[in-house]
Amino acid sequence: MQPDGIAVGMVKQLGWEKHVDDVRNPKRLTFPAIPLAKLAQEIEAKLKARTMRVVGDPGLPIHKVQTSWGYCGRLAGIKMISEPDVDLLVCGETREWELVEFVRDASAQGKRKALILVGHVLSEQGGMVHCADWLKGFIPEVPVGFVPTLEPFWNPGHPVKA
Repeated sequence: MQPDGIAVGMVKQLGWEKHVDDVRNPKRLTFPAIPLAKLAQEIEAKLKARTMRVVGDPGLPIHKVQTSWGYCGRLAGIKMISEPDVDLLVCGETREWELVEFVRDASAQGKRKALILVGHVLSEQGGMVHCADWLKGFIPEVPVGFVPTLEPFWNPGHPVKA
C-alpha cells in the first residue's frame, strides 16, 4: 500500500498529521524544536506504553524525526539515524547491541542523535486500526474491526492490572 498503511495509522494515532513532511512518505516528520524528554512523554501517553525506552540527551531539541515502525535492523537503522538532519529515530524494536549502541555512542560524542523504542506491538497498532478501516471499505459481507493486542511487557512503574 502506498503510502505505508502502518505509518499512516501511527501518524494518526500519535496526532502527528501536521508534522508529516510529505504525505507520500509519512515516516519522515518535522517538529518545532521539542525537547526529547517531552516528545517521549507524549508518545508514551498517546500509545499508553508501559515499557518504552529512550536513548539520548533528554533536553535535545528534536526537529527531524524518522520512523521505522515494527522491527528496525542495524543497517537500515544506522543509515536512517546517520542522515545529517535526522535528530531522532522512532521504531518498534531493534537488537540492543547494534543500533542502540550506535545511537548511544553518537549522543556521547555530542551529535544530535536519539532513539525511541516503543515496542513492536505498540509500534504497529495504529496501522492495524487503519487497516481495519480500509478493509471495511470493500468487504461488506463480514464485520471487520480492530482487536487490540496488549503490550506483552510491563515494568514496576506500570504494573499489569489483574
